[in-house]
Amino acid sequence: QVHLVESGGGFVQPGGSLRLSCAASGLIRLINTVGWYRQAPGKQRELVATITSTGTSNYADSVKGRFTISRDNAKNTVYLQMNSPKPEDTADYYCNADATVVAVPTNFWGQGTQGTVSS
Repeated sequence: QVHLVESGGGFVQPGGSLRLSCAASGLIRLINTVGWYRQAPGKQRELVATITSTGTSNYADSVKGRFTISRDNAKNTVYLQMNSPKPEDTADYYCNADATVVAVPTNFWGQGTQGTVSS
């Protein structure tokens, strides 16, 4: 199993910055890709950014140029740096790990952390 714990959420003003962390534990070696997703009130969960085990990253168009996903393998942690956030970035942010467990693709989720962007 893989256990994910998000942290770093909170309140930030538009144009500020916020950094979210996703700490992984357990069978980390099984993880292929880690992603950040978000879900705003009344909306479906959407992909924000992903990063592969080799460091390749991808972003949703809505956050390109503002958010950066990175990983620190020594700390088993993936970060989401949110620069110049906008009110529409307000959501619960979730960390996801795409892993292969006994040859079966398996997804693991964290409990989420809330990010609120408001003046």
